[in-house]
Amino acid sequence: MMPARYRNHSVLREDRPDGSILLRSGYDMSPPVRVTGDWLHQWAEKSPDRVFLAERSGAGWRELTYLETLQRARAIAAALIGRGFGSETPLMVISGNSVNHGLLALAAQYIGAPIVPVAEQYALIHGAHTRLRHAIDLARPKMIYAEDGVRFAEALQLTEVAERDIVLAQNAAAGQTAFSELLKGDAAVDVDRAHGQIGPDDRVKILLTSGSTSNPKGVITTHKMMCANQAQIADAFPFLGRRPPVIVDWLPWSHTFGGSYNFNMALANGGSLYIDDGKPVKGLVDRTIENLGLVQSSIWFNVPVGFAMVAEAMRADTALRNTVFADLDMLFYAGASLPQEVWESLEKMALAARPELPLMTSSWGLTESAPGALVQHEPIDRSGIVGVPMTGVTVKLLPDEDMRCEIRLKGPNIMPGYLGDAEQTRAAFDEEGFLLTGDAMKFVDPRDVNKGLKFDGRISEDFKLLSGTWVRAANLRLEMLGVLDGLASDLVITGADRSEIGVLIFPDRAALVSGGFDTAEKGGALTGDGLAREIEHRLAQRARQVSGSSSEVRRALVLSEPPSLGDSEMTVKGNLNFRVVLKRRARLLERLYDNDDPATITI
Repeated sequence: MMPARYRNHSVLREDRPDGSILLRSGYDMSPPVRVTGDWLHQWAEKSPDRVFLAERSGAGWRELTYLETLQRARAIAAALIGRGFGSETPLMVISGNSVNHGLLALAAQYIGAPIVPVAEQYALIHGAHTRLRHAIDLARPKMIYAEDGVRFAEALQLTEVAERDIVLAQNAAAGQTAFSELLKGDAAVDVDRAHGQIGPDDRVKILLTSGSTSNPKGVITTHKMMCANQAQIADAFPFLGRRPPVIVDWLPWSHTFGGSYNFNMALANGGSLYIDDGKPVKGLVDRTIENLGLVQSSIWFNVPVGFAMVAEAMRADTALRNTVFADLDMLFYAGASLPQEVWESLEKMALAARPELPLMTSSWGLTESAPGALVQHEPIDRSGIVGVPMTGVTVKLLPDEDMRCEIRLKGPNIMPGYLGDAEQTRAAFDEEGFLLTGDAMKFVDPRDVNKGLKFDGRISEDFKLLSGTWVRAANLRLEMLGVLDGLASDLVITGADRSEIGVLIFPDRAALVSGGFDTAEKGGALTGDGLAREIEHRLAQRARQVSGSSSEVRRALVLSEPPSLGDSEMTVKGNLNFRVVLKRRARLLERLYDNDDPATITI
C-alpha cells in the first residue's frame, strides 16, 4: 500500500486526430493565494516565532522569524515607495543568496516592484560583465543591491547612473545607500494601501534565462504564476501540509529552481529556509557538508554533482549520514539526471539511517513555467523520470515515428511573455497558446501514462549527418561522458552535415595529471600519446557495442582552453552553449575532421 504521505499518479490522456496527445492531471488544482504577501501574513499570524530565513553567522545562524520577516519587509517596502518605486521601477540584485536579499525581494513583491536577481558570477567575473550589462540594459533597474561595496566594486562601476540607487549591506561609499537605511521605513507612506492595490497579474520578478542558445531573455514572472505553482506542488506532495518543511539550500535565487521553487516552498508552507553558503565545487562543498550537519532537513534539494559529493562525505561520516536522513521527507534532484549509482548509494545510506526511504524524486519545467510543470510524486527505484503533469497543467505531446515527443505547456503557471520583446513572446507560443519548450520526452511505458515521462534531450540539439540520419545529441553526450569518465569534464557532440560523429572534449585536467598523462598544447588542442591511445581505446571499445551511424563516435579532439563564461560558451549553471562553442572554435572543429591533423584521434 502506498504510504499516506505520497499521492498516486492520476493522468487523463486525449489522443487527437492530428496525432498530438494531451495529458492532464486527474486531480483538481487547489485554489492558490492571491499574491505572495498572503503567505507572509498567514504565517506571521499563525506561527510568528517560527524561523523563516536564516544564514550563517559565526559558528551558528542569524535567524529571522516570520513576524520579524513581515515587519522588516513592510519597513523596506515603505522605504521603496518613498523613493518612488512601483510596477515600472525594477530592483536588481547582483549578489547571491542572503537574508537581506530575501527581505528586499519580499518587500518589492509586497508593493508590486519587480525584482531582477542576476547570477553573481556576472558581477564577480570580469569576463562576464557583458552579461551584466545586457541584464541592466534589458531591465533598466532603478536600484542595484549588492552585499559588499568592496567585493562588487568593479561591477558597481558599470551600474552607476545619476537616477539609480546603489544599496549595499556593507561598505557603502559616499553617494551610496546602506541597507540599514531601508530598514528605517517611511512613516509617511501607506504600505497597506500599496499592498492592497497589487493583484495576481502584477509582476513579481524578471528572471533571466540561462542563455544556452542566445542572449538571456527576461521572463516576466507574476504573482499568479508563483502562487499557482506552489498550489500545484502542494497538490503533488501532501506531506508539505502536514508539517512545515525545513530546507538547507545553496541553489541560487537568480535561477528559478532555487529562487522560486525552493524559496517559495518554504514560504508557502510555513517552513524554514537555511541559506547554505557552500556550493558543490571543490573548496566550497565542505561548507555545505558542515551546514547539512548543523540543521536537520526535511527536504534536501541539490543538483546531481552536489548529491554525489555529499554522498562521498557521508560514506566516511556516519553522524552526517544520520543527521541528513533522519527526518527527511524528500530528496529532490534537478538540473540533470542523477547517475543511477549515486541514486543507489543514497538509497543504501538512507536505509542504514532509518527504516524506510524518503521520497527520491525529480521534476521538470522551465523559467517560463515558474518552474514546475511535470513532477514524479510516486516513489520509484531509478533516476531519470520526471513524472506527470502537475494539477492545472495541460501537456501537449507531438510524437515522431519513434514516439519521441516534443513537449508543450499550458496552465496558470506559464509566463505572459518576455520583457520588452513582443517578437520573442509571439514565437514562444503555438497557435493554440501552448508554450514551446524545445524539449523532448518519452513515455516510461507507452501503455501506461501513469508511469510518467522521461526527459529525452533538447530538440534544437539534434542534427542530421550528410546521410540524412538524425543524431540525438543530448542523449549521446550523456553516454559519451560516461565512456570518457575520468578524462572529460564536458564535451560537445559534432557531425552536423558531415559524414561522421565526433566529439570536442573539454578535459578534466586534475584527472589527467593524477592519471599520469603527459600532454602538450598545440594551437588550442591538447595532445599526448598516452591520452590519445586511451581515448582511441575507449571509442573503439564502445564502437564494438553499438551499430549505426546515428550512434557511432569515430573521432575526437581534446581542447586545451576551458569553456569561457565571458564569451558565453558556458552558462552560470555550468551548462555548455553548444552553438557558441562550435562557432567560437570553428577552426578546431575543422581540425577534428582533418585526418592528417596530429591532434585528431580517430578509430
